[in-house]
Amino acid sequence: MKTSKNKMKTILIPTDFSKNSWNAIKYALALFKDTTCDFYLLHVTLIYNYASGESPIMPLPAIEVIDKTVLKQAKTNLKKLIKEIDLLPPNPKHKFYTLNNYDYFIDAVRSHVAEKEIDLIVMGTKGASGLKKVMIGSNTGDLITRVKCPVLIVPENAVFKEIQEIAFPTDYNLFYPTKILNDILEFTKMYNSSLRIVHITNKNEEITDFQLENKEFLSKFFEDEKHSFHKITNKKIEEGVQCFVESRDVDMIIMIAKSLNLFQRILFRPTVEEISYHTEIPFLVLHE
Repeated sequence: MKTSKNKMKTILIPTDFSKNSWNAIKYALALFKDTTCDFYLLHVTLIYNYASGESPIMPLPAIEVIDKTVLKQAKTNLKKLIKEIDLLPPNPKHKFYTLNNYDYFIDAVRSHVAEKEIDLIVMGTKGASGLKKVMIGSNTGDLITRVKCPVLIVPENAVFKEIQEIAFPTDYNLFYPTKILNDILEFTKMYNSSLRIVHITNKNEEITDFQLENKEFLSKFFEDEKHSFHKITNKKIEEGVQCFVESRDVDMIIMIAKSLNLFQRILFRPTVEEISYHTEIPFLVLHE
């Protein structure tokens, strides 16, 4: 991901015109205030799924009429959104474009990522509400697992402040290629942030030689940067992360999509009771 201040970035922000997607837009504009950016605001009107072989309730022409109306409405809403952005303090470095698709969500995102050479997707999410124990909506879940593009997940209560502390949870079981570490580096350099590399482990767990090598590689790679290593003992990874986030006042969490076990436990598994990082702290998910 190309995040240096003088390099132009192309950023895709899917929107459903909700409060949390507006929050994601505001967060992205603040985060990249010193970076020249093209922002693409994408609304996807979902295709009805007839592939299941069940006959639609209404005849197809009637559905097409409805779909046209919905698309027209989306176009109007996108225009309104641009007007709302115009009311924010202007930034000459930022340009905005709207995209209105009638498609499956992931297909629409994938085609724009390829076509517009998108550097980053910014997605707003709503924290757990009521009985819904799933923290991250299905669209966001699909996005981070099925689209090979960095994704910044902005929770509904995230308020931008300069990124001073970035947490990077790892179990040292993966060797991270230089490209991924450069992506992390570019993010830390934006605000001269400190990188906190966090290993959450069980009490009696022994660290293997392979894990040790990976840790040493990270240490060498980040030796000229503000960084530190932390070990947290907790049976539950998500509780360990929560504990760390609270003790350090973390502003962003970076995850590598390939660390699937870690990733799913931190992002998808937590239940409502003990986890607040889901509703307040942005997650940057990187792909190899």
